[in-house]
Amino acid sequence: MDSIEGVVITPLKIIEGPQGNILHALKQQENSFAGFGEAYFSTVDYMAIKGWKKHTVMVLNIVVPVGAIQFVMYDARPGSPSFGIIQLIELSPQHYQRLTVPPCIWMAFKGMQQGLNLLLNLASIPHDPSEAENIPIENTLIPYQFAK
Repeated sequence: MDSIEGVVITPLKIIEGPQGNILHALKQQENSFAGFGEAYFSTVDYMAIKGWKKHTVMVLNIVVPVGAIQFVMYDARPGSPSFGIIQLIELSPQHYQRLTVPPCIWMAFKGMQQGLNLLLNLASIPHDPSEAENIPIENTLIPYQFAK
């Protein structure tokens, strides 16, 4: 699988307990911690696609504690060693990992399970619409088509 320079996949622990589980997300001392701006949850309906979006400053730290979400990233950074690379990963409790996405990477994602698909983003900065760019799912920049 091709990987994009700066994108990090970190295996996470699920600690099972008799009254419920603990799902780790991010610790301050980890390399992926780039500061704290805000934490938010987002839901993705089954087979729905959100994106394409590119942040110019924000570092994303995403976990999926419920459901399953497929993430597609595209590196359009001029001069990047991974310029033109598409990277896919599916996150879920069964594949419990943290996806860290640096600034300037295009990303879209799709709900892969019926019922609730939930992500948590531990963002490095507070939401600022002026530091993000959006383009339609169907476009001429990103050479990827989501399966129907």
